[in-house]
Amino acid sequence: IMLSSSVEKSLWALLKIGGFIILFAVLLELLNVTGVMDALVWLYSPFASLAGLNSAASQAFLAGSVEMTTGCARVAALSADMTVKLVLISGIVAFGGLGILVGVKEEYLTVVRVYKETPAAREGIETGDVIIRINEFDARGIDLETAINLMRGEVGSKVTLTIDRQGVTKDFTLVREEISVPTVEGQRIPGTDIGYLIISQFTERTGEEMDETLARLQNEPLKGLILDLRDNPGGELTAAVNVAKNFIPKGPIVYIDYRFGRDREFSSEGRTLQLPLVVLINERSASAAEILAGAVKDTGAGTLVGAKTFGKGVVQTVFPLDNGAGLKLTTARYLTPDRNDIHQIGVEPDIPVESPADRSRDSQLEQAIEVMKQKTAG
Repeated sequence: IMLSSSVEKSLWALLKIGGFIILFAVLLELLNVTGVMDALVWLYSPFASLAGLNSAASQAFLAGSVEMTTGCARVAALSADMTVKLVLISGIVAFGGLGILVGVKEEYLTVVRVYKETPAAREGIETGDVIIRINEFDARGIDLETAINLMRGEVGSKVTLTIDRQGVTKDFTLVREEISVPTVEGQRIPGTDIGYLIISQFTERTGEEMDETLARLQNEPLKGLILDLRDNPGGELTAAVNVAKNFIPKGPIVYIDYRFGRDREFSSEGRTLQLPLVVLINERSASAAEILAGAVKDTGAGTLVGAKTFGKGVVQTVFPLDNGAGLKLTTARYLTPDRNDIHQIGVEPDIPVESPADRSRDSQLEQAIEVMKQKTAG
């Protein structure tokens, strides 16, 4: 049979792709890894799922945190015991929390804030406490997403946090409750016409809370706004986009750059507050908080003050495996309006100010106020 050169090239390309998938399936079969191939084929291939993989998962492959590069996907596999918590948590109807805000400092999970009248506050958890274990899991080097999912759970269930407080280790057992704390707080800085807004994280309520807080602050005219994103671990992308629309001029806020398929753009319509803006960031500002900070910087909508952000700029999808573990695939990345990749890079401040070691004085906020006074002078 004679084939045209274009058809022949297409057939060879299909054979190469199919050959790669089959070869990879054989390797996974040798490793006794189950469910991985289905996830890869579902996400990256037009071919149907390949059946026949052994149902026993290889502990050698799943132990710890393993990353490998195939030609088409970056794969991270978590241990079965840890990931089962992360995967199964999504099936719980009523989530319970502890009432703390956490961040990562020098590989350690650190309590940034304790909310009043919550399980954490009642049991004596304090700001600055270092969480070294969550139940039986070592928390050193853990990422925020996994840590939060381990601490959240069914209302009424218990979780034990092992805390290191200035060299003294103690276990705290807390009962999860439905936590309802504001994600947006605002006030007028005394003696000024400057509004000060703190966003602790981005949830489905943040956009509405932002509108309510701004309306209250603007009962009297404001000359400028300081937006504090320090210690904000991120959260809902759409919430960050909705907040950004208050400040970002007409155009892109963030791009989602998928490994395969069409990119997605979230844009501002340009209906902004028309107020000078200063944004506070630090090394614990992550994910959705970095998206907002990156949009402000690229568009010139405001001035960033503080320290370089954490550098979490990827979209990850968890696929459950047959043995109760999960496979986390990096499926896309976030890009700023100028298409800058922030993952493992972070967003640099326009005016660097080191994070204050002495909590009695907030040098970053002091600098932000000075910058705003210069913007609004005259």
